[in-house]
Amino acid sequence: MEKKPHFVRREFLPREVPSISLALLLAAVLLLNVLLYLYLNKFSSSLGRVDTDPGLCPFGHFRLGAVKNCSPWLSCEAINREVRKLKCVGEGAVKKVFLSEWKEKKVVLSQLTNSELKEDFLHGLKMLKALQSKHVVRLLGYCEQEFTILTEYHPLGSLRGLNETLHIPKYKGMNTWHRRLMLAIDYVSVIRYLHSSPLGTLVMCDSNDLDKVLSQYLLTSDFHVLVNDLDALPLVNRSAGMLVKCGHRELRGEFVAPEQRWPYGEDVPFEDDLMPPYDEKTDIWKIPDVSDFFLGHVEGSDIVRLHLFDIHAACKRKDPAERPSAQDVLDTYRKVLTLLIREAAMPGAREML
Repeated sequence: MEKKPHFVRREFLPREVPSISLALLLAAVLLLNVLLYLYLNKFSSSLGRVDTDPGLCPFGHFRLGAVKNCSPWLSCEAINREVRKLKCVGEGAVKKVFLSEWKEKKVVLSQLTNSELKEDFLHGLKMLKALQSKHVVRLLGYCEQEFTILTEYHPLGSLRGLNETLHIPKYKGMNTWHRRLMLAIDYVSVIRYLHSSPLGTLVMCDSNDLDKVLSQYLLTSDFHVLVNDLDALPLVNRSAGMLVKCGHRELRGEFVAPEQRWPYGEDVPFEDDLMPPYDEKTDIWKIPDVSDFFLGHVEGSDIVRLHLFDIHAACKRKDPAERPSAQDVLDTYRKVLTLLIREAAMPGAREML
């Protein structure tokens, strides 16, 4: 009789230990899935940032920094009286850009430099006013009479300096495939916004080479992408038969879309009047090259490229009508990010089991 309890212990104890271990493992896996869900949900909400920022002020107003109240766009008088130029930080074909100061805050003052291009300057101002959103640099004021625009200052500058920024010790932690893919998603989000803007389908024409594209966008301090230069943003209206041409000169090179190149061969001299117009799918053609820059050469970036191969191949189709829309590209990018985050988390779960 005394051996029965001993026999019972020998029979059941080995079964209880695995049961407890399995319960703990299942609980750990469940917790991991909950954390993964919250993580993906967080990035899903940040990726799906609405075009109209609920934190934005009413039209004609702005809010700068931590200030809660909205202020009206600064007028000519206010800009002349309250804004102080500090130094010139850039100059392009249309305007000169000055780092400036307004009420002890850094701002950017842009001024027309070539009177022959005043229509481009005013077009950029019109676009800037109409397209205020999370995708566009914040407008603080303007003076049409003096061809002056005041915008928010972003110390990290244009995307041309992205790789240099990511090598600064303060930002090295951002130099990952995940963060780089997030920037590419931001970029495609801007293109999608322009293609479905409140004004209609807009084409980013200042994009004849990679360096030019990168110069049109800013990197914010919290590592998001904003479009900054809207001087060359013509409208496509298919129903009215309205297509576009990016400038009046011949475009060359593999970076620009095939339909942007002279179609009649080297033996026929270029004539702007004979050059066929095109639509917004020129922007789609350039997405793979710009994204390749964003992804860089960090650990994991080649895996991202592999997952994006099919959508990028579709972007490079010669027939513009066969290329995906910016929304299609954006949806694919988001799915790839979610998939790769899940794959990065799941190996830990598999090891636990």
